[in-house]
Amino acid sequence: MPVEIHPSAIVEPGAELGDGVRIGPFCHIGAHAVIGDRTQLHAHAVVTGHTTLGHDCAVHSHAVLGGTPQVLGFQDVPESRLEIGNDCTMREHTTVHAGVPKLAGVTRLGNECFMMVGSHVAHDCQLGNDIVIANGVQIGGHVEIGDNVWFGGLVAVHQFTRIGRNAFIGGGAILVEDVIPFGSVIGNRAKLAGLNMVGLKRRGYDKAQLYEIRSAYKAVFAGGGLFKDRLADAAIAFKDKPLAMEIINFVLAAGGRPICKPG
Repeated sequence: MPVEIHPSAIVEPGAELGDGVRIGPFCHIGAHAVIGDRTQLHAHAVVTGHTTLGHDCAVHSHAVLGGTPQVLGFQDVPESRLEIGNDCTMREHTTVHAGVPKLAGVTRLGNECFMMVGSHVAHDCQLGNDIVIANGVQIGGHVEIGDNVWFGGLVAVHQFTRIGRNAFIGGGAILVEDVIPFGSVIGNRAKLAGLNMVGLKRRGYDKAQLYEIRSAYKAVFAGGGLFKDRLADAAIAFKDKPLAMEIINFVLAAGGRPICKPG
């Protein structure tokens, strides 16, 4: 398939364009960009820096991918990179920044991620697959997000936060603590509101799996005694239950990071 480049677009020498790539009016493609097969850039989209963009992606008007990290005094270097997977969509005015080499050096988004209008992913974030980020969501640096996480509109995520897979972050949440896998959080400051049961059912989790997840949640976050004691007891009681242990191990791995708990 031939590459289509609008006459008004700027594609700097050195950029690598896959088969069937389409570059719309007034786009700007940097010299170190690598764009996969059949990816389309709509009018005024920008791919800059050392950015790799997968196949079958759509980048809409005024989105900027691979921009310099918002770090005071940062000087752009080749080790500052952005890697985006396949089948991703970046709607109008989305921004994803490259990494800071002395900290990690690369920002990564997996496959089939969908960023809506005006959303932002900062430097050195690590995002999994099938993540939906609604309008106006702002994600700080070094955030880790598992697969199948959904964000409602206007969420703000503090730097270094971890979010486990299949979680749901309610619209307008201000998130400063880690979110367990399968969790659902809401509010400012965000609190754990339960489990993302709607999302889990949509993804085909059966009754036995849901019961296992719910049982682990209750064991860790409900009941009497200290949180650390409930967590230790749950680690013993559910040691042969992989979904339950995913929650428990996520909490155990937090180190000094606070975990988002029920209000």
